[in-house]
Amino acid sequence: MADEEKEERLKAALWYSLGTFVDEECLNQNLNATPEFIGALTQLVYNQISNTSRDLETFAKHAHRKVINEEDVMLLSRRNEGLETVLKKHLEEMKAKEGRGAGGAAEPKKRGRPSGTGVGKGKGKAKQ
Repeated sequence: MADEEKEERLKAALWYSLGTFVDEECLNQNLNATPEFIGALTQLVYNQISNTSRDLETFAKHAHRKVINEEDVMLLSRRNEGLETVLKKHLEEMKAKEGRGAGGAAEPKKRGRPSGTGVGKGKGKAKQ
């Protein structure tokens, strides 16, 4: 399936979901939303999702990772205090359910050579 076709299918699914949500809210509040409004809202939400996903991928790549993790999401939320507070609370709840402490995720992998071996693989002789 071509990328353009995938993108159109994603937009159609988003349009359907947002349309359903907006219709329910309009019924509850005795309002009316035009198809043009739902289309514009769909485009706005799609653009926001695209920008957010690009930012998250960039943060993970900068950290030399292939997988996006909670650190990337928290970095993304740093300019929105309300969102950051909600995400931190949710992350703490998730960690508590998983049995992890509030101190954070598992210790990150160490990179490079082990320290204290005293033997390097550099060029030339070691200075004494």
